[in-house]
Amino acid sequence: MPEPARERRRRRRPDLRKLMFVLPNLFTVSSIFCGVYSIMLAAGEATGDNFYRAAVAIFFGNFFDAFDGRVARMTRTQSEFGVELDSLADVITFGVAPAILVYKWALYELGFAGMAIAAVYAACGAIRLARFNVLARSEAGVQRFFVGLPIPLAAGMLVSLVIALQHQRSNDALAAWPIAVVVLVLAFLMVSTIRYRTFKEAGLNPRTFLVFLLVLAVGVVVAYRGRPSLVLLVYFSFYILLGLAEELLFGRRRRAAARAHTAATAPAGPECEPDEPLLPAEEDDVGLEGTPAAAAAGDDGEHDA
Repeated sequence: MPEPARERRRRRRPDLRKLMFVLPNLFTVSSIFCGVYSIMLAAGEATGDNFYRAAVAIFFGNFFDAFDGRVARMTRTQSEFGVELDSLADVITFGVAPAILVYKWALYELGFAGMAIAAVYAACGAIRLARFNVLARSEAGVQRFFVGLPIPLAAGMLVSLVIALQHQRSNDALAAWPIAVVVLVLAFLMVSTIRYRTFKEAGLNPRTFLVFLLVLAVGVVVAYRGRPSLVLLVYFSFYILLGLAEELLFGRRRRAAARAHTAATAPAGPECEPDEPLLPAEEDDVGLEGTPAAAAAGDDGEHDA
């Protein structure tokens, strides 16, 4: 074979390094497919089976969303494109899909109020993702906290509620109001500055192993004494209540430390006074370590790519 022909064949070989950039985005696109499938099921006939399958589809979307960033880091193919694609996928899978599901499942009985509540949840999820994108660009490294409830966990709380209570669905509007309150609380927690732990600092040690066994034992007891469908609902509820409890116990001290750090590091001058107050989001984002927006750049399964 002539030498130029061999050279051309060698050049036509695909660059595996470039193809690896597609791998994490395939996980993100799979999450979008799960969200769209859930929307189609929820928008169809209002049956318990359709609602159950729609909720399970969102859980599968959560699985794909959790692994796209890890795959990107393992293959060293992180990119701005992946971050933006992941945000758009999360708006569909964890914002719009759960909103339509919970509306058709329970909020439909409330009429226009139910539609507005579902829209508020989806809008707050989009706002949370936009805030995360803005703050994440200014921070780097492993973070210990999220600012606001991550949208995949808010969606997980809603779909676990649907799975646990699907057989108790009522056509009474009065019974739909407790669900509406839960949806509004989740929407508020997403856009709040309440900090939630990422548990990234937890390594493999006897303490974390004991905590894992305790969590597993709680799930087994709940499944045995109650119903297996309640296990995920208990787990998500515990995580949400943990963030609220830490905010009540340590929030004031953290904000005081943030103000002290700001006053100590702010340059003196007529254009920047040391006692100039922070915005609420900035004030709460400064941790005891003195790192601004420490929780905002955390990896909550939203912006892994």
